[in-house]
Amino acid sequence: MVHTETSTAKKTFADTMEKFIDLCSKRLPDDVYAKLKECGEAEESPMQKVIYDAYFENLEQAKKMNTPCCQDTGLLHFYLTAGTGFPWLDVVEEGLREATRKATCSVPLRPNTVNWFEERNTLDNTGERMPWIHWDLVPGNEDLEVVTFFAGAGCCLPGSSRVFKPSDGYGAIIKHVFEAVSNLGINACPPLIVGIGLGHNVENAALLSKKAYLRPLGTRHPHPKGAKLERDILDGLNKLGIGAQGLRGNRVTLEVNIESSGRHTATIAVAVNVSCYTHRRGVIRFYKDLTWEILTHKGATL
Repeated sequence: MVHTETSTAKKTFADTMEKFIDLCSKRLPDDVYAKLKECGEAEESPMQKVIYDAYFENLEQAKKMNTPCCQDTGLLHFYLTAGTGFPWLDVVEEGLREATRKATCSVPLRPNTVNWFEERNTLDNTGERMPWIHWDLVPGNEDLEVVTFFAGAGCCLPGSSRVFKPSDGYGAIIKHVFEAVSNLGINACPPLIVGIGLGHNVENAALLSKKAYLRPLGTRHPHPKGAKLERDILDGLNKLGIGAQGLRGNRVTLEVNIESSGRHTATIAVAVNVSCYTHRRGVIRFYKDLTWEILTHKGATL
């Protein structure tokens, strides 16, 4: 009986996530779409107007043709916030792998996963530690929240991380951010969402930078100095004049988000990850009976 319940739960979860992957590959989350509209309206040059028109035409055609809105459907990353009381924790990881396998054919997703030492495409976007799954546990909670993200090769996968001495100060952080956005940004189809992680080593700074660009747009760092730094970097980056597709414009960034942690007395670490205008981030919440609620795409059904 227990085995039957578990098998049924895994199938229910995997089937739902397959459909959610399909949705997120073809439709931008509401906050990203709204911010993209705002940035397009702020542009003045005829070239920038043409580019933004093409962006929105692309999104509309993806909807009409029922096809992913970017040809690089990336590697699937799942960031899980799981209540320790959620009764189906044991089926989640295999359910996500099964959903990824099935979605590769049903969406379809481009097969992008290559095993390192075999140097062979797995053809179903699963493999060694893939899809990538990160867990955060919440004691006393009974829900599971899944952030689904399509990590493309031109945007977040390159990334950049450094560790500085405290005496290098905020100036080193700002310089690293600006150099990273200038070097990586063109490949990522601006306007970008810039995630910055401030921590104590490259590992935790990199993870924090990922969590930063997955935050809802318009939210701010809880510390006043962190929030001010987000706004200052956003203003500074937009003054670079890079514009959509790097063809000169008023906006290179949709948003700058910072996540931080405590650090060692002798190190300051910074990591930068950027995401392109097709910021395919979706959030779905599962309740203990495996009913669900979509948090990022208003009115969407599966």
